[in-house]
Amino acid sequence: MRKCWSLPLITLVAAAVAVATADVAPAYDTPLRVMPLGDSITWGVGSSTGNGYRGPLWSELAADGHPPDFVGSGRNGSMADPGNEGHSGYRIDQIAALADASLTRYRPDVVTLHIGTNDLRRASEVDTAVTRLRSLIGRITDRVPDATVLVASLIVSTSSTEEQWRGAYNQAVREIVSTAQDAGKRVAYVDMSGLTTADLADPLHPNDSGYHKMAEAFHRGVQAAGRAGWLKNSAPCPQLGLP
Repeated sequence: MRKCWSLPLITLVAAAVAVATADVAPAYDTPLRVMPLGDSITWGVGSSTGNGYRGPLWSELAADGHPPDFVGSGRNGSMADPGNEGHSGYRIDQIAALADASLTRYRPDVVTLHIGTNDLRRASEVDTAVTRLRSLIGRITDRVPDATVLVASLIVSTSSTEEQWRGAYNQAVREIVSTAQDAGKRVAYVDMSGLTTADLADPLHPNDSGYHKMAEAFHRGVQAAGRAGWLKNSAPCPQLGLP
């Protein structure tokens, strides 16, 4: 699907009511446009189906009562809705270079962002990786200010080069997200610390178990955004008849 719909505002209810009706999914009459954005992990390398976290995340969102429309210029995996902006080997600056055009074209309601692995693998890129991430998030929120941006911490790896810097980078991600929230942006941190080295297909990429854990984490992020009243259409798509 590559259509553009308007998503109605989600009605917030009291916590007690939410608990009492937790088994009843809310009904939505329009899909949620989701842009998976990042590198080869977003593309799904290491997944047996090529779907990566996108496949299980699609299913989890659909089970909530609003099937998503995954958008992006890339297509990968066996799933029926394989749209994404995952680009193998890309650094933060390379994602930033394509972000404006893609965000303008697809107008996502939610962006799921996992990026930085390839920056940390290059010693020359580490010092400025956080600055580039801050700039990328600002670029996204400027281009689609009504979208929810879910920024993930980097998953565990067995690369000694990446692991040397990953902890500090993830802490910086938290701080960037906090600053963005203080400025009124719909930006949230998604903790990927639940993945372990047993969830890896190779030194950098998750296996199916790892991707399911990523999907669950992003799903919790979308649910939290809904409870906060963040989920609404960012803007009508400027182009019709998208592939």
